[in-house]
Amino acid sequence: MSKMVKSMQAALLSAPGEMLIVPAAIPQPGPGEVRIKLEGCGVCASNLEPWAGLEWLTYPGEVGGLGHEGWGVVDAVGADVEDIVPGDRVASLSGRSFAEYDVARASAVVKLPPELAGKPFPGEPLGCAFNIFRRSDIVPGQTVAIIGIGFLGGVLTRLASDAGARVIAISRRQSSLDLATAFGAAETIVMDDHWGIIERVKQLTDSELCPRVIEAVGKQWPLDLAGELVAEGGRLIVAGYHQDGPRQINMQAWNWKGIDVINAHERDPAVCLRGLREAVEAVASGRLDPTPLYTHIYPLDRVGEALDATRDKPDGFVKALVTCG
Repeated sequence: MSKMVKSMQAALLSAPGEMLIVPAAIPQPGPGEVRIKLEGCGVCASNLEPWAGLEWLTYPGEVGGLGHEGWGVVDAVGADVEDIVPGDRVASLSGRSFAEYDVARASAVVKLPPELAGKPFPGEPLGCAFNIFRRSDIVPGQTVAIIGIGFLGGVLTRLASDAGARVIAISRRQSSLDLATAFGAAETIVMDDHWGIIERVKQLTDSELCPRVIEAVGKQWPLDLAGELVAEGGRLIVAGYHQDGPRQINMQAWNWKGIDVINAHERDPAVCLRGLREAVEAVASGRLDPTPLYTHIYPLDRVGEALDATRDKPDGFVKALVTCG
C-alpha cells in the first residue's frame, strides 16, 4: 500500500436501519497485531438486532463495526509479529471488517493456503460451525435433527452426515430443505406445524426421537420444538443466537428426559481459533465446499441491502457476503 494513502472507506451504523459509507483513518497495527486489506466480510444474523435497533444500544457505532467475518491480505504488521508477513492471505477473528482495512491480533488470524486462492472465506462462522459440531458429540448411526437450515444448519448437515449420522433437516423454506438434501440430509420436514413435526419425527425414529437435536434458529418456537424432539438421555445443542430477550423452557420435560443442554457459543479465543483452523483444513482439502451457501454478494456501499436480505431472506437466500476491496 502506498504510504500516501491515509484514509479508507468504511461502513458506519449511524442509526437503526441507516448505514453510511464514510472516510476513516486507516488503522495502524500495534505490537502483536496485523493489518488486513480486506477482500470481503460475511453478514451475520447477529447483525440484525443492531440493524433494527435495540434499546440498550447507542448510535452511531464504530466504523467498520458489525463486520466480524472478514478475510483478506496482510499489508502491514506490528512489532513482535514473526509468523505472519505482508502478502499472507488470512481469515481473521476481528470486529470492524465492514471496511477496506481492519486490524487484528496476530493470534486471531489463520493463514489461507494456496488451495483457497481467489475464494471467499468468512472464517468466523465456518469456525463456529466446526466448534458446534465438536460440542454436539455426533457419532455414526445416530439420528440428528437440525432445526433451521441456513448457513450454520447447512454446514452442520454436511458435517453430521459425513460423520455417519442420519440427519433430519427441519426448516421453513423449500429452498432450505433442498439445500439440506444436497448437503446430505436423509429426511426433510417443513417447519410449519409444531405437533405435525413431532409426529413425523416419531414416525421416522420408531417413537424414540433423536439422540442429538441442534437448534440453529435463535427463536422461541424452534427452541420449544428442539426440546420436544430430543430423546431421553439425549443432547440438545443450542446453536441459534438468542439475542432478543429471555426465553422460556419446559424444565419439567427437560428434567424428565434427563437431557444434556449445550450452549454451543464459544467465547474462549483459543477455541474459536481452533474451529477456524479446522474449517480452513476442511475447505482446503475439499472435504467441505461452502460455495453453494454464498448466495448473495454486495459491494461495501450496499451493505445496508445485504443486511436487509439477511433479515428478509429472499427466495434461495442462505448467506450474504460484502466485498470490501
